[in-house]
Amino acid sequence: MTELRSLVIVLGDQLDLEASAFDGFDTGCDAVWMAEVAEESTHVVSSQQRTALFLSAMRHFAMVLREAGLPLHYTALDAGGNQGSLATQLRADITLLRPQRLVVTAPGEWRVLQSLRGVAEASGLPLDVREDRHFFGSVREFAAHAKGRKTLRLEYFYREQRVRHRVLMDGKEPLGGEWNFDADNRAAFGPEGPGRVPPRSRFAPDAITREVIALVRERFASHPGRLDDFAWPVTREQALQALHEFIAQRLPHFGRHQDAMWPGEPWLFHAHLSAVLNLKLLNPREVVAAAEAAYHARRAPLASVEGFVRQILGWREYVRGIYWTQMPGYLERNALDAKEDLPAWYWSGDTDMACLRDAITQTLQHGYAHHIQRLMVTGLFALMYGVQPRQVHAWYLAVYVDAVEWAELPNTLGMSQFADGGLMASKPYVATGKYIERMSPHCAGCRYDPALRSGDAACPFTTLYWDFLMRHQALLAKNPRMALQVKNLQRMDESQRAAVVQRAQSIRRGEVGCRSATVRRAPAETDPLDLQETLP
Repeated sequence: MTELRSLVIVLGDQLDLEASAFDGFDTGCDAVWMAEVAEESTHVVSSQQRTALFLSAMRHFAMVLREAGLPLHYTALDAGGNQGSLATQLRADITLLRPQRLVVTAPGEWRVLQSLRGVAEASGLPLDVREDRHFFGSVREFAAHAKGRKTLRLEYFYREQRVRHRVLMDGKEPLGGEWNFDADNRAAFGPEGPGRVPPRSRFAPDAITREVIALVRERFASHPGRLDDFAWPVTREQALQALHEFIAQRLPHFGRHQDAMWPGEPWLFHAHLSAVLNLKLLNPREVVAAAEAAYHARRAPLASVEGFVRQILGWREYVRGIYWTQMPGYLERNALDAKEDLPAWYWSGDTDMACLRDAITQTLQHGYAHHIQRLMVTGLFALMYGVQPRQVHAWYLAVYVDAVEWAELPNTLGMSQFADGGLMASKPYVATGKYIERMSPHCAGCRYDPALRSGDAACPFTTLYWDFLMRHQALLAKNPRMALQVKNLQRMDESQRAAVVQRAQSIRRGEVGCRSATVRRAPAETDPLDLQETLP
């Protein structure tokens, strides 16, 4: 038997034949190692949609490896002797296969990287951790950008990216004369709604995916989510089809209404490509190139294309840089000293707040919600409620199919929960229910009134907004971007403040917001302020 030189580790979010781990691969003396293990679905209670997507995509990629003639050692979740975790399975297979070294493309999660290093050290093997070429830039390049900066703002990094990679540029200037068309991309739908929305890209489960769905239903029956509508792309061919359909059908309408919400319309004009990007079934360069080509072919307006490119070339690269330059301490940050438990109805959608019920029900059914539903509905409520940030992080990592920690953690702790104290965001993203009313028709069908801050009919978002300002007044007063909100707070007398605090306490006790809560209507005070808070 030929001695095994390299055992090339391929993780569940590294499904790319062009990955650096395959550089120099010799089928005569190297082999690929992949494993499905329960721990990756239980260290947070991963939703059934998320687990099924990862397992199906892994099994399809295993077929690609075999067809390419690469020796593969693959352990299925239901295989006899499965050790249950990456570390224990890898140790067992090292004993069996006796490789001379381990090779891996840099993982996307600190926990996994430390686990692999621990196995290599315990086994006395060198571990070759290679650069992840999937991204436009390296972590080292981001670290150079971040050096000496107390805050790390997307806009400055994004402009550097545009220039370096010559994307949407006219010589040295941005196309259209502006770097950022975000101000053009915040429109709500009119009363007639979004109109005809192109269908999402759907991929009927094949035999492999059906087998995975049955396995997940059996092994993780108690986990949140549903699998009866599973239709995510799980192969590179399907990912490319999803990209093509987005560019042709939805990108032209994406920009102007990218922040808008509509009940019962989870997909709207969004791309739904983050999952296949994060699994490495798509390369961000081909995604950006396709969007840029659509603009030059006059098939999509610049504001839409720039808004989409900003998410890929800017935001996605930026949050990865934040993650790797700030870990492991970033996970423990809690600048607002938030201590509340996540409300139980986040796992069921059993709330009488219409916007939250819609967003959470959709999330549990599809494993998906768009960025405003995440930031300004589920995230906003958790922030103002005062949920301990690691609990919010665990929920987002568990329920969304595109959730890998390098992308999810900075979005949650930094952008959504302000737990990093302003490293990413220049102010907490807080707003009353009036913001949701402006961006969707949810409030019209809700039992709560976003114009009220106290009393039984008051919108919990509005109550918690004022409660948040009171609890953090000293900190927020130092932030020039919060000056107007703090000034408005100072116009409230003691009785008004007391009414808000009392209502906020009722919300945290679960007496408000749950469907089982008793409805008691009483005179309530209409908020006299103009509620001028807007997204930064």
